[in-house]
Amino acid sequence: MAKKIQNKKHVSLPRYQQIAVEIAERIVENRYEVGQKVHARSTLASNFNVSPETARKAINVLVDLGIMDVRHGSGAYIASKEKAQSFLDQYKDVQSIQEIRKDILESVERQQQELDNFSELLNVLVRQTKKVHNMSPFLPFELLLKEDAQHLEKSVHELNIWQVTGATIVAIQTEQELLLSPGPYAKFSAGNTIYFVGNELALQRMTNFFYPQDSAN
Repeated sequence: MAKKIQNKKHVSLPRYQQIAVEIAERIVENRYEVGQKVHARSTLASNFNVSPETARKAINVLVDLGIMDVRHGSGAYIASKEKAQSFLDQYKDVQSIQEIRKDILESVERQQQELDNFSELLNVLVRQTKKVHNMSPFLPFELLLKEDAQHLEKSVHELNIWQVTGATIVAIQTEQELLLSPGPYAKFSAGNTIYFVGNELALQRMTNFFYPQDSAN
């Protein structure tokens, strides 16, 4: 037996059109047979719990489609099961297209909401990062000096670190010890980790200073 279309997920048709669909279903299910007389509009209205005017509109839809036939002075009769089936098929296709369109629009809306949420989270992260940096301006950056670093075995004084990069060296981690507040004559060697403070550009400038070939790529 065919599944009731009125139970589908999305139904937005006027009530009289829904009743026309339901009558067509009954015809396809052989609950109304071709040639059978349909009860008076008042009876049909009672069966579907609608007004006689709504029932009349539903019958007119089916008459226009050739599914029913009105004989003057006699009443309304079932005219074609095939046309009723064709009407249901077309209705299902329209409903499917409407549902697909609605699902696509809902998906786009969800994606936009997710994008908006992601954008807001990103903005919050940036604001929080700037806030932390402003609250903790002495939180040090760190930079590992590898074998290919420039300016190895030269001192802080020789390299004019602060003048060139704006960074202030606060510690140098060697293989043997951590040198806090290293003096101007402390030298940089491969394997050292430099700890320094400065503004937002200090890390980039220090990296470019010791690894200019990387920044050029």
